Amino acid sequence: MTTAATASAVTAATAAAAVDEPGGAARAGRPRATSRAALERLGFELFARQGFDRTTVDDIAAAAGIGRRTFFRYFASKNDLVWGDFEEQLVRLDGLLAAADPGAAMMDGLRGAVVEFNRFDPAVVPWHRQRMALILRVPTLQADSTVRYTSWRALVTRFAARRTGRAPADLLPRLIGHAALAACIAAYEHWLTDPGDGVGDLLDRAIRQLAHGFEGPAASV
Repeated sequence: MTTAATASAVTAATAAAAVDEPGGAARAGRPRATSRAALERLGFELFARQGFDRTTVDDIAAAAGIGRRTFFRYFASKNDLVWGDFEEQLVRLDGLLAAADPGAAMMDGLRGAVVEFNRFDPAVVPWHRQRMALILRVPTLQADSTVRYTSWRALVTRFAARRTGRAPADLLPRLIGHAALAACIAAYEHWLTDPGDGVGDLLDRAIRQLAHGFEGPAASV
């Protein structure tokens, strides 16, 4: 899943004046937005007002005071704007998994890495909640999520393969990768419907239950 790093950048973003298309005139209104984080912030504001599907790249570019070509220098599509710096965050998750205590149980190591990966400052909770609501509830983005989830799952599968001494293509590492992703999605879906629970606690509980199994006593889920 995504982390708060992008959300933090969004809240800290500032719009600054910059050169847009060659020969283009400056647009009236707010200053030009010239960073990925600033474009995300404006995009999220428009999604909240108009809905994701009704908001176009042209709408975001106009609100930012830039042209379409400038928008596409930062994001390949409107969907990519919602996911933020996902590829960079996967590198971070891979590092957390690699740094997991080799003496700890495999699922404890996975749980610690996932919880840390999804740790963020309370001040950015509204941004992160909006991002995850879009990803999990908008059909257009659900379809796009398959590719991103595959990349996330592959990291967990490789981690499980290393810990179990098996090949990533073996059934057990594959199963752990798929099950861990399902547990995280379930935790985030619950977080969106019950704001009283912290997402870190929900992820912790979900992966604990996954490690425990489902036929014995529940792990306080």
